[in-house]
Amino acid sequence: MAAGVSLAGVMAHCGGSPVGAVELLVGAIASAPAAPEPYAALAELWQDRRSELKESLGEDGSLSAVLAQAYFLFLDGDMDDAVMALGSVTGVRPDVAWSAAPWFGDARFLGAVSAAALAEACLRTLDHGHDLDTDEMRERFAPWFHALDMVSERDPEPESLAAMARLPRACGRYELAFALCDRADAVDRVMWTAVARAATWRVIGDLDQTAAAFESALVLESANWSLYLDLADVRAEQGDFAAAASLADQGLEYEPHEVTLRAASAAYRARLSGSPDDLSALITLAPDLANTTYRDLLIDYACAGPKLPRRLVAKARRIRRN
Repeated sequence: MAAGVSLAGVMAHCGGSPVGAVELLVGAIASAPAAPEPYAALAELWQDRRSELKESLGEDGSLSAVLAQAYFLFLDGDMDDAVMALGSVTGVRPDVAWSAAPWFGDARFLGAVSAAALAEACLRTLDHGHDLDTDEMRERFAPWFHALDMVSERDPEPESLAAMARLPRACGRYELAFALCDRADAVDRVMWTAVARAATWRVIGDLDQTAAAFESALVLESANWSLYLDLADVRAEQGDFAAAASLADQGLEYEPHEVTLRAASAAYRARLSGSPDDLSALITLAPDLANTTYRDLLIDYACAGPKLPRRLVAKARRIRRN
């Protein structure tokens, strides 16, 4: 939208419909997210037609409606809901630099938004599984990284900072992910920060550091069965199946009915000792594993066990192919 275009002109173009005006202005924002003119027109529209827009946009989950609501929430001083709405939009369309919006870098926003809300917004940007680890994405997400730095310094709530770290990690900004963990640890050492470190090291590919971080997490929360499974999986990836089986069994002491732990324990013991009983147990448990990629990995590990009956190995591999 060119400078100087009035709201009256926008309304005339869309037949006087405020919702149509919102759609038109959001289209302009998508084309030039940093341009101030569409936001000025939206602010005027919000002032003039607030009640009508509240009613119509409140039941509209479209991208244009949610983006407009993010700005309207900012105008009303609701910075937490504003950032979460923008996170939802970004998760759907990360190919647009929505955070280049003037309000996102505004001192009023950065000075008021909570760490918890910004962390939730970061998670929403990842909801749809887009690949963010590219130079183009890192450039688009630069305002997010600035916000993370500012808000984590002002409101260093450890669990929120650990959640925030997922966004820079997904973007390949590992140094920022670690910096957030360092800032969290300076306030209080919590399990989630150690897990965030482990996840970052694992993406980088350093399994020794990954294992050390999961061990730190277990020191902080020794009854957490999922941490035993996480560390068992790392040890298996390192080829230490004795440690992997032992860790899975330790997890079962805290959650004996957890199917994923039971399957991992069976797979790692089958790989270690070549026990037909353990491979049979894995075959029985495999249909209950929701994550088929993980199921197939466990089957591969187990079927590589020494001197397993070929008939049983073939039965396990048939599950993998289906």
